[in-house]
Amino acid sequence: MSDLPTLTVSASDPTPPYEQLRRQLAALMDSGALTGGTRLPPVRQLAGDLGLAVGTVARAYRELEAAGLLITRRGGGTRVADVLPRAADGTALRRAAEEYVTRARLAGAGDDAMVAALHEALGRGYGGSR
Repeated sequence: MSDLPTLTVSASDPTPPYEQLRRQLAALMDSGALTGGTRLPPVRQLAGDLGLAVGTVARAYRELEAAGLLITRRGGGTRVADVLPRAADGTALRRAAEEYVTRARLAGAGDDAMVAALHEALGRGYGGSR
C-alpha cells in the first residue's frame, strides 16, 4: 500500500467491511491526508493487503466514485478527485451523527448518555472548535 496511510478493517465491528473502508478513505480525503490526484492501490492489491474480498474493496471504491471523491480511468487507475465535493447541506454531519447513534446504541447507551457524551466531547474541543 505504498504511500497510503494505514487502513484497517475490524471483523468485530458491526459495520460492513466495505463501509469501514469507504469511511476511512473519505475521512483521509476530508482531512487532506489524501489529496487530489493521489493514486490509490489497485482493487486486487488493496484487497490482498487488507485480507478482504476483491468485491469488498471494489464496492468501497464504487461508492466513493459515485460520491465524486474518486475517479477511475481504464489504464490510469483510481485517483482521488482533484476537486472534492463538500456537502453544504449537512449530509456529512447527518451521516456522522447516524454512525454515532448506531455505535452508541450497540454499546447499550441511551439518549441521555449519548447527549452527555457529545456535550463532553464538545467541551473538550474534539475536532477543533467553532
